[in-house]
Amino acid sequence: MTEEPTRRKRAGGRAGMKVRAGSAVIDQMPWRIPVNPDRPIEPLDAEGVQKVHKTAMRILRDIGIEFLNPEAVEHLRRAGCTVNGTNVRMDEDFVMEMVARAPETFTITPRNPERELIMGGKHMLFVNVSSPPNAWDLERGKRSGDFETFKEFMKLTQYFNCIHIAGGYPVEPVDIHASVRHLDCLYEKLTLTDKVVHAYSLGAERVEDVMEMVRIAGGLTEEEFQAKPRMYTNINSVSPLKHDYPMLDGAMRMAKRGQPVVVTPFTLAGAMAPVTMSGAVALSIAEALAAVALLQYIAPGCPVAIGTFTSNVDMKSGAPAFGTPEYMRATQMTGQLVRFYGVPMRASGVCAANVPDGQAMWETSNSLWSAVQSQTNMVYHAAGWLEGGLIASPEKFIMDCEVLQMIQRYFEEVTWATRDEDLAFDAIKEVGAGGHYFGIQHTQDRYQHAFYAPFVSDWRNYEAWQADGSVWTVERAHRIYKQILAEFEAPEMNGDHQEDLRRFVAKRKQEGGAPTDF
Repeated sequence: MTEEPTRRKRAGGRAGMKVRAGSAVIDQMPWRIPVNPDRPIEPLDAEGVQKVHKTAMRILRDIGIEFLNPEAVEHLRRAGCTVNGTNVRMDEDFVMEMVARAPETFTITPRNPERELIMGGKHMLFVNVSSPPNAWDLERGKRSGDFETFKEFMKLTQYFNCIHIAGGYPVEPVDIHASVRHLDCLYEKLTLTDKVVHAYSLGAERVEDVMEMVRIAGGLTEEEFQAKPRMYTNINSVSPLKHDYPMLDGAMRMAKRGQPVVVTPFTLAGAMAPVTMSGAVALSIAEALAAVALLQYIAPGCPVAIGTFTSNVDMKSGAPAFGTPEYMRATQMTGQLVRFYGVPMRASGVCAANVPDGQAMWETSNSLWSAVQSQTNMVYHAAGWLEGGLIASPEKFIMDCEVLQMIQRYFEEVTWATRDEDLAFDAIKEVGAGGHYFGIQHTQDRYQHAFYAPFVSDWRNYEAWQADGSVWTVERAHRIYKQILAEFEAPEMNGDHQEDLRRFVAKRKQEGGAPTDF
């Protein structure tokens, strides 16, 4: 029997744990999988959903998708699709038959089974920022990503209970050669965290290495690894209307071994998609369904999800814009379509701001709340994203986690809203007209947990804030980030598994790792 890894106190950020940072104290919410109790916002009526769906079907039938992977093309040819070179067309009956094979919900179990996740239904999971090439913080400003900064973000990812998944690289460590980068990064990810991890579909070697490392870290046999989801990958289409070779290769490898694939077209209205949001959503849905159909054909019942990354560009500069009204509506509309298909959904917590300022937070809040409104199940880039995905910031990570905790608290509030003691008739009668509620027993019994308690926000008046040093939000976030790093302890890991992991990494490095273009 394998020994299950356990968590040290500070590594997991358990309820009641405090980290002091100047005048700030983090007493974070316990680990949980949030459940969204709200009805989703649905800007489309039933006829509108069908119109977008039928447009996506017309795209697949009459225009087709370019599959730049010969194996994928051959699978679809055998499935009866119309193939002309790399162009593949498929009819609605085939697509819907394949989509119907996909599960509505599934679990993902990392090396620590206490961190098992439910993907689908009303569950909502938050993922760290993934893939920026640069980092920014108050001390060092903007700079290229490096391995030490990568590890800092992994520690933040592990520390915060509101972050459920250690997704892609929070910042790309360009100081490590691309041929072995995945080996070093996944080793740190699997040892600094005990949460669900992700593999980039960027070549067969990288995907196979990461699957093997996850298997080793969990002390699993190959049969145990394939018996249930243990990790996942996210692939992006090359909009408009293309799926590239490495993404498809990785997705097929993962699906064949029972590991989840999230298919996320990157459609920017006005650039890689029509300028109208319904047209952009229809294009995005067509691209996603094409890949889902392929995966369900080669691995019936494999866990998949459909992602949305539909936003707009600034028509003056061509730069991507995020957290816009159009982004919010596109996310809500995509939610309606994805629920129609009966699979889980992914969205993102994104912004176009260059530093963690007001713009960063209102755009990110718009993005996050549109994910709530669309009944999204997985929110990528939920903490730390800046400059349209070109910068990862630890201060922004801390500030975003405040918002994520507020969302979790918002979900909880409805559960007790109409109990007699909460309707508080007797308390209202006791205070009467013109009194106050501070001192009555009803308040005294509840005040400690009555409201959300922030760890970054400062609710004091101006004079009290000024007397305490006039510390701005980003400065408070910086102090908290530094204190978390100072007190961080990695989660415990089975020593044999860790040694096996080290040996595997050393062996693959000796073999040269993954091929590169340079």
